[in-house]
This record gives sequence, structure tokens and C-alpha cells, in this order.
Amino acid sequence: AVREGLSFESTIESDSAPVWDLVAELLDAEIKIHCMRDLTRGGLASVLNEIAEAGHVGIEINEKLIPVREDVRGACEILGLDPLYVANEGRFAVFVNAKDAGKALAIMQKSSHGSEDASTIGEVRKENPGRVVMENSIGTKRIIDMIAGEQLPRIC
Repeated sequence: AVREGLSFESTIESDSAPVWDLVAELLDAEIKIHCMRDLTRGGLASVLNEIAEAGHVGIEINEKLIPVREDVRGACEILGLDPLYVANEGRFAVFVNAKDAGKALAIMQKSSHGSEDASTIGEVRKENPGRVVMENSIGTKRIIDMIAGEQLPRIC
């Protein structure tokens, strides 16, 4: 945005943050974690695709449940970016047993190292192994592919 002389009404701040303290809280609560990945490279969509492929499972997510701030959504729209593929350096996706999901979510929302916007966005399925399928805001489903190439230049 700076390179192109674009400005925004709100200040979008870096999401870079350590995640270890929050991970430690989940482990201390004896949450059974199947898999966990930071969203630094390729964002949420890339991470989910890598996990689906490696685990030979399908992942179904719901677009309405993915917390994306409106100012970030607007900036992405102006810049032609898909927020699903934007790096999130202080966030991670965690896969837990269904019976632990509520407890894990409560920890993530209440922790000083987490976010009240933490959300359960989907589930692992036997159908569509190796694929990520997203139900969008109007109720239709589409496949979320791996990003082709780099969406943003690396800055670190």
C-alpha cells in the first residue's frame, strides 16, 4: 500500500506475536492436540491444504466462522489479495479432539496471549481426502486450493 501511495482510514497493525505461551496453556490443560501449525507462510488456506494432503483427510470450513477484521478485509480487497492466503505471524491453527474443542477455544479466547476472536472454523472429514472445502457466506461450497506462486513478497 505504501509503495502505491494508498492509505486507509484505520491503522492495520502487525499481527506478529509469540505463540508459545498460548501453546503451553493448551498443553497444561491436557488438551489432546493432533496437529498445530502457524499461519506465517501462505496463510490459513495453505496450512489447511498441507494438513489435508499430509493426513489424507478432508477439511471442511465455514467462511462465516473465519475471523477477518473488516479493515483487513477491505485492505485485501483494494490490494487484490485473498485474506485466506495472507500470512498471520501471530496466529496458528490447531486440530484437537471434538470433545476438547470447547475447552481449547475458551483458553484461546481468554488468554492474554490469545484472541477473543479465536474460533472453531470447521472439522476434519473422511470425504474429499487431501482437499479443503469451504462453505461460503451464501451457502455454496468451493474447493480452496494451494496458492500458486507467492501472494506477497517476503519481508523477513
